[in-house]
Amino acid sequence: MTPTTPSSGHTHSGNAATLRSTAAPDTTGTDALAGQTVVLRPTGAQHVDAFMAILQHPEVAKWWGGYDLERVRRELLGPNSYAIELAGEVIGLIIFHEENDPDYRHAGIDIALHPDAHGQGLGADAMRTLVRYLFGRRGHHRIVIDPAASNARAIRSYERVGFRPVGVMRQYERGSDGTWHDGLLMDLLRDEFRG
Repeated sequence: MTPTTPSSGHTHSGNAATLRSTAAPDTTGTDALAGQTVVLRPTGAQHVDAFMAILQHPEVAKWWGGYDLERVRRELLGPNSYAIELAGEVIGLIIFHEENDPDYRHAGIDIALHPDAHGQGLGADAMRTLVRYLFGRRGHHRIVIDPAASNARAIRSYERVGFRPVGVMRQYERGSDGTWHDGLLMDLLRDEFRG
């Protein structure tokens, strides 16, 4: 895995598959959220370099283009943003936003995971962890996510968590190539959550 800035000041040797077999993380006494394997740690300035390394990886940049230091600091740090950690190493980021109008109240999620961590269930673990928080502690009844309609890997991962396709949003976002691309709106209701 590409070296990133660990929050605990240490690095590890070994790959993510080996680390998945470790015990569930202990987050007692912190604002972090513990998944089965990953920890979602509130973001701070110490995460900027790791986030930049992840977002600049070609496999991530095609979905998350246009991020520079200023945009990372402005959009990916704060109370609704978490670094995804595995054994103290930052392997991704996950953020949420909330619509608090009582007639339309819901939350939305977005996630980016370093490609070295793909295919191991770590993204789904991070998603389930944040979804549990949004349903249980933030009181939401519905959560949405809107991957690129062509991002089959992400869509499969979200479906494993319980998200269902709602519809295609045509020419929804501008891609890193400058053209408009379709997005897939997916949602998850509290009583459908498998996690």
